[in-house]
Amino acid sequence: MGKSIVITSGKGGVGKTTSSANIGIALAMMGKRVCLIDLDIGLRNLDVVLGLDNRVMYDIVDVADGRAKLVQALVKDKRFDDLLYLLPAAQNTDKNAVNQEQVKDIVDELKPDFDYVFIDCPAGIEQGFINAVSGADGAIVVTTPEISAVRDADRVIGLLEQHPLKESPKLIINRIRTSLMQDDSYMDIDEITTHLGIDLLGVILDDDKVISTSNIGKSIVMDPDNPTAQGYRNVARRLEGETVPLMNIHNSAKKEGFWSKLTHLFSHKK
Repeated sequence: MGKSIVITSGKGGVGKTTSSANIGIALAMMGKRVCLIDLDIGLRNLDVVLGLDNRVMYDIVDVADGRAKLVQALVKDKRFDDLLYLLPAAQNTDKNAVNQEQVKDIVDELKPDFDYVFIDCPAGIEQGFINAVSGADGAIVVTTPEISAVRDADRVIGLLEQHPLKESPKLIINRIRTSLMQDDSYMDIDEITTHLGIDLLGVILDDDKVISTSNIGKSIVMDPDNPTAQGYRNVARRLEGETVPLMNIHNSAKKEGFWSKLTHLFSHKK
């Protein structure tokens, strides 16, 4: 029986979909069977990031409404033999087109056939978030080092605590630009993990190639020499239970007066 993991953040634009694709591909490269579910209904992008957009025939709403069987809607990524599949989101409807029970039933049907089922959660904390979490055994919270993103991640962690997840949430800190860790608008790794209070699963360096590769459906993780790709591969290895040291990312010294700035921003946490 496989494991279902929702990849979420609260805030849009922090790299949930990119992380979903790259982690899924990294695990497929390790020989694991992976299904990626795009739950950003109405704004699907995971099919484009994976380079599978021209092969989508049915979507999760078709399955939920009985217009297609689950096996018909799954899109196989032929680059990875029988290891990587996508269940696309619908493009021309909204997040209310499916409900919690339908998502959970679909995830439960997938889990016996896959090692991992990743649920790419839409931005926000409304119905789309509730749907995504309903089918999950665990969660990966993605944030960037910006204060606003960390505050939204903090809110999402509080909401995840209200759901009966089998495993505690894990954290990915994405799009790290070490040169900007000196800036008071950025938090360093220790500050983020201390505040959010969940285990750190990985740190991902920022790289313009993430966008350029995604635009042509060739995810960065497939580049064996890229440091950002290494970050995603390390995440996959940790999910598999390996002990992998964190990448040697320089953290700036604690900024004078920084915590006083956070006191107001996080005064209404969780």
